[in-house]
Amino acid sequence: MMPEARENSQKHIAVFTFPFATHAAPLLSLVRKLSESTPDVKFYFFSTAKSNRLLFYKDDDFERVKPRSINTGLPEGYMPTRSNGSLFYKDDDFERVKPRSVNTGLPEGYMPTRVLPQEPVEYFLKTTPGNFKRAPLIDWFVLFHCTGLEEQTVDFLPGFSTIRAMDVPEGIISRSLDCPFATLMNKMGQMLPYASAIAINSFEEIDPIVVQTLKSRLSNFLNIGPFILRSPPTSDSDIYGIFDWLDQRPRSSVVYISFGNVITPPPHELEALAEALKACKFPFLLSFRGNVEEKFPKGFLERTRKKGLIVPWAPQLKIMAHPSVAVFVTHCGWNSVSESIIGGVPMICRPYFAEQKLNQRTVEHVWGFGIEVEGGKFTKNGAIKALQVILSSKKGKLMRKKIGVLKQLAFKAIDTDGSSTTNFNFLVDFISKR
Repeated sequence: MMPEARENSQKHIAVFTFPFATHAAPLLSLVRKLSESTPDVKFYFFSTAKSNRLLFYKDDDFERVKPRSINTGLPEGYMPTRSNGSLFYKDDDFERVKPRSVNTGLPEGYMPTRVLPQEPVEYFLKTTPGNFKRAPLIDWFVLFHCTGLEEQTVDFLPGFSTIRAMDVPEGIISRSLDCPFATLMNKMGQMLPYASAIAINSFEEIDPIVVQTLKSRLSNFLNIGPFILRSPPTSDSDIYGIFDWLDQRPRSSVVYISFGNVITPPPHELEALAEALKACKFPFLLSFRGNVEEKFPKGFLERTRKKGLIVPWAPQLKIMAHPSVAVFVTHCGWNSVSESIIGGVPMICRPYFAEQKLNQRTVEHVWGFGIEVEGGKFTKNGAIKALQVILSSKKGKLMRKKIGVLKQLAFKAIDTDGSSTTNFNFLVDFISKR
């Protein structure tokens, strides 16, 4: 077939991501996996230039998955933070995205066969050309929208009998129009019923009641995760000597600490955590993006050198699989929860924003394989108590058993005849034939 004829026979799918923290990476992993199963489909991955630079490499197969950078409408070098209003982009920031930014990303004259947006569905569709609005929508994220008092459980939602109103992301309960995240969630909720299919990074067996409820209310609700098991990281480099260090530690003894790519606990909490690590007998591995000498108490590095290893980056999934790792101290983002389950490692949670509080509550009170730090913030005594519960108590042993069961279910879900594999194959067929 001539190249031009083949180009005309291909389907073109526009993929819109939410370029915040690590949100884009799992979506790109899914798109790459889909591209392997759909040779006649070409994907265009729309994100910010900065996000695309971090995700794509020179040796990537750009014929099947093409990165396309969108102008965010923000000033050059702008970084959203809590100090300037929010860690999330605002309505008018997204609305400044120009339609021509999307138009120029696709071959001339082509209309996308599908649109795969991540979280900000409404933002992108509202600002893109009319032909995009006619394309079938495959959404990515699931929203739970509720009302109620902060201490009241939201048991009117199936499967949410232990979830309180205060566990739901900030601004949703109060319907605050000044909260960008709540506004984003609200608009997503309005768009979901129009989606032709909804794919999420989870597996059906983790919460059957919630899954069945959503299946009954939404079209083609597909659990196709955990994605990271379907497309695990390929890098085996260990430039910081992490695994040599772990190999020298006893089984189920190491405290692994990481707060992701965005979050840095406030100074007084870092000081409390440092004091707890010094006081405890447990060896620890800390992945910390920042200047440790500036952020942690003076002398912390020297006093903990024999039992601690501090690195600027760590291959988290591989660390979770190491037999010496006993507990994961985390902000409780969904990627971290998934990796804990895959590794069979209980969690100590210190959630900060977005869905992290909901994740923490579910981890502790529904699945039972983790705990929140006492009072919701790090103190020396609270951190020590949490570590002792996980590593030195019958409750901690029970948590390891519970997460071990979920680990088996996660691996079974992505097996040849597993539920996530079946759903993924349905999604491939959905994209190929419609």
